[in-house]
Amino acid sequence: MFSDTRRKFLQQAATAGIACSSNLLASRFASAQTASTDSAAVARIYVDSRRTIAPLDRNLFGSFLEHLGRAIYEGIYDPGSTLSDGSGFRKDVLEEVRQLGVPIIRYPGGNFVSGYNWLDGVGPKKDRPRILDKAWNTVDTNQFGTNEFMAWSKIVGTRPLMGLNLGTGTAERAAALVEYCNIEKGTKWSDLRRSHGIEQPHKVEHWCLGNEMDGPWQIGHVTATEYGMKAQDAARQMHAVDPSLKLIACGSSGPGMPTYLEWDREVLEQCYEYVDALSLHRYVGNTKEETGGDSAKFVAMNLSMEHQIAETLAVCDLVRGHKRSSKKLWLSFDEWNVWYRARDAEAMNGHEHEAPHLLEEVYNLEDALVVGGIVNTLMRNADRVKIACLAQLVNVIAPIVTNAKGLFRQTIYYPYSWALQWARGNVLQILVESPTYEVSELGKVPYLDVAGTLSPEDGKVSLFILNRDLTKAQTVEINWQDRTPGKVLNSSVLTGSDLKAFNSFEAPQRVAPQPLDRLSSSGGRTKFEVPARSYTAIQWGA
Repeated sequence: MFSDTRRKFLQQAATAGIACSSNLLASRFASAQTASTDSAAVARIYVDSRRTIAPLDRNLFGSFLEHLGRAIYEGIYDPGSTLSDGSGFRKDVLEEVRQLGVPIIRYPGGNFVSGYNWLDGVGPKKDRPRILDKAWNTVDTNQFGTNEFMAWSKIVGTRPLMGLNLGTGTAERAAALVEYCNIEKGTKWSDLRRSHGIEQPHKVEHWCLGNEMDGPWQIGHVTATEYGMKAQDAARQMHAVDPSLKLIACGSSGPGMPTYLEWDREVLEQCYEYVDALSLHRYVGNTKEETGGDSAKFVAMNLSMEHQIAETLAVCDLVRGHKRSSKKLWLSFDEWNVWYRARDAEAMNGHEHEAPHLLEEVYNLEDALVVGGIVNTLMRNADRVKIACLAQLVNVIAPIVTNAKGLFRQTIYYPYSWALQWARGNVLQILVESPTYEVSELGKVPYLDVAGTLSPEDGKVSLFILNRDLTKAQTVEINWQDRTPGKVLNSSVLTGSDLKAFNSFEAPQRVAPQPLDRLSSSGGRTKFEVPARSYTAIQWGA
């Protein structure tokens, strides 16, 4: 535990992070002098291609698949289905994920990984054991394991972010999995892989050193110092096998944890020089506890995540200074989403069934607006956030839902997919003059939340605009400071009259993108209107 002096020092560092974030928000979102409560005023967006935050790492738009509920079985893998190929992979899901272009996917957990023996999921399928997963109280057949995930990943064109068991698992077992995956031949574990029919190594670069080890719910939960020492040991052994690895230590599970930030500091004091990044997780919801059920506050919750990023970075840099290190850690926001309905004990208990329906959140329009805001937040922090994973991809708190006959896209699919399609190149440092409204704990919040990118290769500019005004449209004027882009290549808006509207198999297009019309440009300015309750993506050519 902290001494009073160290506790105050950390709190000051975190507070400095919040202040820095607030100043950054002010420069990126809205000018205090022009802020107004009159939502009929014109909002102005200033775009200067010479002012950028950082190159956009495509891994910022990753996702997550855990052995939980129907994410794997009946999600991406369903050998008994007429919709599956000879490997048991759902062909419709394969095509959907391939078209999305998800760059990196975290696997196999999540809480699941802290009790998982990876050896149970390799080798002849007939010899693989059925195990009781203690994290979700479900039966896992182990018919889908490491090599199946690697094969599936290659088909959909994604890269793996492998999770390691540092709960019941050991540092030695973690290094063995690296050897199994990354060494070509001539060693115990690489030759075992080859005996399983996989001659070429998988060459996995990114690895998570455990999952949410600060949580009392986690199998193998330990103190921060104990975990930090175990992470250091695992990192040293893994780097002995493959020095090229990028390793991510477990940060706090969320700002609601009583050990929030203290955990991060204590962990990094043990393993800072051995890892490349620190993880952070966050789920938001329109609950009485979090927002008071106020949708106007709910659609501003990405700003709370912006504060979380700044606070976590403050601690990373505090430890860096303490150790006088030349290394600057980056962040992996490797679990984030809206999740609050399917969170009671019953919703998370599989009752020892195979592939039970767990955590199958139904997403509505306001959830999609929040996801759009989070996408914007991640882009604005691209200088230090290099990986982020929408949790999860299929069926479990996911944008894609399957049944025996097919799939449909939930509302949150669209803002996520637009970022994957159109966010390219450098993240722009955008100034926004927007009317504001008051939100408890967040202060004056701009109605417009804007992020954007510019691709140096082809000159394409993309803007992503959240309108938090739940009752009125916003007139937007873009002021192009140093260059005027070409014609509009793509423009889509997600909106509707009912914030609670959702998609389903019966009504898959109830909430769906619409074209954004009536954009007019002249004299280095573009003017248009974004509807109330909307998230908009526009891409211009060079």
